[in-house]
Order: sequence, then C-alpha cells, then structure tokens
Amino acid sequence: MTTDLWMLIWTVVLAMVLPVAYVGGRMALPGGFKWGLGNRDSGFDDPPWIARAQRAHANLVENLVPFAILVLVVHTTGEANAATAMGAQIFFYARVAHALVYTLGLVPLRTLVFGIGVAGQLQILFSLLA
Repeated sequence: MTTDLWMLIWTVVLAMVLPVAYVGGRMALPGGFKWGLGNRDSGFDDPPWIARAQRAHANLVENLVPFAILVLVVHTTGEANAATAMGAQIFFYARVAHALVYTLGLVPLRTLVFGIGVAGQLQILFSLLA
C-alpha cells in the first residue's frame, strides 16, 4: 500500500479518535453523563476546550473529503510518487498538530498549521496536474 493511502487511513483514524476527547470531557462534567445518554433537548455548557475540540473535529471532517479524493485519484491513476507521499504526510501531521493547537486555543499557531495542511493537499494536486 502506498504512503498516500496510509496517510489517508491514519487521517480517518484521527477523525474517529478526536470525538473521544470532547465526548469524554463532557461525560466527566457534572450532569454530563446523564445529558449524554439523554435526548439532548437542552444545551450543555461546555468548557471552551471542549467546544474547540469539537470544532477541530468538524474542520478535519470538512478537509478529509478533498484530501481523500486527491489520494484516491493519485492511487487509481497510478500517479503516486514521492511528491504525493510527502504531500499526504504533510497533510496528516499538520492535521494532528491542528487538532492539538485548536483544542488548546493557540490561535496564531492554529492558522499556521491549517495552512501547512492545505499546502500538503496542494502538493498532491499540483503533482496530479503536472
């Protein structure tokens, strides 16, 4: 299996693991377990880090679709190479960093690592178009 596909798999694993942080955080709050098992008809006052972790997860899911399309096109067309592998690795590690810095609330750094992830996707795209 190519590096590109492995990075896609690890990105999916990241998307599956991220909710554990904010769901676990909510369940640990007073009343959170009951709220989590209920109908959630009323809101729950999340600490800021929980809301940020949830937004980081949503952002990852939004960016996973274009990344997956690029990786799958590279794979099916046989265009996978060192440049696409590097782009996929850049994307994955930037997304791990993005989840961490977003959850911690490190605003300037969050934007920087997001941009690095986009650069990884662009590297794959440009390799396809070249």
